[in-house]
Amino acid sequence: MVGYVGYGNKGFGAASQARPVSWHLQATGPRLFLLAILAWTFTDAAAVATTPAVNEQVAAQLPPLRWGADAEGGAPYIFNDPERPDQLIGFEVDIARALEKELGRRIQHKQYDFKKLLEGLERGDIDFAMNGLEVTPDRQKRVRFSRPYYVFKLQLVVRQDENELRSLRDCVTRRAQVGTLENTAASRLLGQAGLVPKLYDSQVTPFEDLAVGRLDAVLIDVPIVLYHARNRPGLKLVEPLVSGRGYYAIAFRKQDEELAQQFDAALDRLLERGELTRIYQKWGLWNASQEELYPPNRFGLELEQESAPPAPLVGWSFGNYFPLLIRAAWVTVELTVLSMLVAVVVGLVVAVCRLYAPQPLRWLALGYVEFFRGVPVLLLLYFLYFGLPAIGQVLHWEVALRWSPFVTAVIGLGLNYAAYEAEIYRAAITAIPRSQWEAAASLGLTRRQTFRYIILPQAVRIILPPSTTDFIALFKDTSLAGTITVVELSKQYQILSTSGADYTALVEIGLATASLYLLMAIPLGYLSRWLEARWHGGQLAEGHP
Repeated sequence: MVGYVGYGNKGFGAASQARPVSWHLQATGPRLFLLAILAWTFTDAAAVATTPAVNEQVAAQLPPLRWGADAEGGAPYIFNDPERPDQLIGFEVDIARALEKELGRRIQHKQYDFKKLLEGLERGDIDFAMNGLEVTPDRQKRVRFSRPYYVFKLQLVVRQDENELRSLRDCVTRRAQVGTLENTAASRLLGQAGLVPKLYDSQVTPFEDLAVGRLDAVLIDVPIVLYHARNRPGLKLVEPLVSGRGYYAIAFRKQDEELAQQFDAALDRLLERGELTRIYQKWGLWNASQEELYPPNRFGLELEQESAPPAPLVGWSFGNYFPLLIRAAWVTVELTVLSMLVAVVVGLVVAVCRLYAPQPLRWLALGYVEFFRGVPVLLLLYFLYFGLPAIGQVLHWEVALRWSPFVTAVIGLGLNYAAYEAEIYRAAITAIPRSQWEAAASLGLTRRQTFRYIILPQAVRIILPPSTTDFIALFKDTSLAGTITVVELSKQYQILSTSGADYTALVEIGLATASLYLLMAIPLGYLSRWLEARWHGGQLAEGHP
């Protein structure tokens, strides 16, 4: 276009003025015309040839895109490969890889709680979310959705011996107890039909409850049914499918319109080339509903698509899942120790303020204890991780409060347990007879020296048993950190439990997880008793008070 504009502005004007002057200029006019045409052609061709290379170089220099998804969502979306536990597989993993090639830009997965994906987008932790997100009006108000990449329908599942529930209408008529996932098209449909569904946050648990009779039916997305119910003994699928359809799409921040358009174009190209279709065929997810993704006047898709039933997932072996549990257990240990250190330091300061500080500080210390003992830990973690950065944005604070999930968990758990530790320390310090203070004063010790060398060492003996109990409780409460994307031991178990493991493997993984918790907690009890006996000169071991 640059050559054409230059030629149009100068070539035509020069030729029209030169024609009456001389034959030489008349002769050179056509030559200039031909040279201009050739120059424009080669310039445009060179630009076309070099643009992809330049774009690839620019894309290679950009930071990787952070893809938010919850591996706990399980098969067939995204889950750990049983044969290679460090690798993630699933049809959305394959789509992400295809998009990575199409965009020429690296995509990195970031583990994120499904229920907090939109908050993660708004917080800036992730660049896009792709995790079986349904396009709903309430979500469209908060994020910019891409073009749909999958059309899903709903499937009703009942027990094999169930002969009365043959449709969703039968469930409504008989007021059946139907289970489904929370905040989904199925849960909204059941609510509109007048049923009160039993909601789950795991796609495996509803089928387990259905099998043992806690539910009459399960209404859920077809991809989940294909991998968790089709081949499950004792269950059967109700045909035909529930009428209607929904869409999975990729979510972006509303201000990331350019990125969203790039993904839209990439999805169009993947669809046009048949790449999306091949991915769905691979995972047994292709069906007639996907025809809606194609543009009009595209016929004969049945000649191109042939989707086999999904292959059974490979079972988990001990050698595959145990290293993942060990790694997560170490995260739990780190989280517990660091949180307890915060609790000890802050708790001691609060206890001392309650006892010896001026009256205003005493009231503040009391308020701290009452506040953090009264606020649930989960709510505190949500506020620190999601709420505090949002407040900072609204108030335009210069100090960034976007802590990492691990740091947020350490601070939240530490502040909460500090309130309990403060009361333990206060009670232990006040249990020391006042005569100890008087005796130290008669020896010429200052109050600070008395507290440091006389009172506190004796109080530690009283503090040890209840503090050890708190330490063990903190080991278990670290499981709450999984809600802000920390993959500790409990979260790792939840992820593995939705990765296509059979019932036997689920029991084995559960027992291994419980055993690791016991191995971490029981030695603390023995250590506590040993220290008590040692500090009391062996009197406890001999049965003396």
